[in-house]
Amino acid sequence: MKVDILNYKNEKAGTMEMPELMVATRWNPDLVHQALVTHLANKRDPWAHAKGRSEVRGGGKKPWKQKGTGRARHGSIRSPLWKGGGVTHGPSKDRDFSKKINKKMKRIAIFSVFSKKFADNNVVVVDSFAKVGTKTKEWADALRKFVDLRSKTVVIFSTENRQLSLALGNIKNVDTLNPASINVYDLMKYKNVIIEQSAIAEIEQHYKI
Repeated sequence: MKVDILNYKNEKAGTMEMPELMVATRWNPDLVHQALVTHLANKRDPWAHAKGRSEVRGGGKKPWKQKGTGRARHGSIRSPLWKGGGVTHGPSKDRDFSKKINKKMKRIAIFSVFSKKFADNNVVVVDSFAKVGTKTKEWADALRKFVDLRSKTVVIFSTENRQLSLALGNIKNVDTLNPASINVYDLMKYKNVIIEQSAIAEIEQHYKI
């Protein structure tokens, strides 16, 4: 499939043949959902942790003798029954939320989203961003020629122009990616994708397509 290549002024600069996997992969919502859940699960950290009776400081000595006091028998002041004692079945930092998905499935999920975005006309291929400049205002003006900046947009830079992404840091609803860090979550999060032509070759090389 051929797509138009635009320059930074949104003028047609030519056409290119896109990798078939990027534009013709069948939309697979179940696989995309699995990849998305896996991605989010692997980013998750077990923040909460409640100490059990073995972790709470103190309580090694029996508080009083077993018989003869008239009080209920206890072996430790750090029992969950006591104030300041350990917590029964509380959240643990040792819980592992990670999930696995094989590389082939992950790759197909990514290109399934890419293909859908191409089909929905939400992908713009630009020949080069090198002439845009390094000021945030210059970038905001340039991006407005391609998309409505009220919609979430991700710009995929080639490695050689990666430093230009610093200028986009203060533009609302705009984020950047490099070809090696593309994932289902970011592709689904942003409505529009603007990708540099040389970044497509890097994606081909990284994902061996």
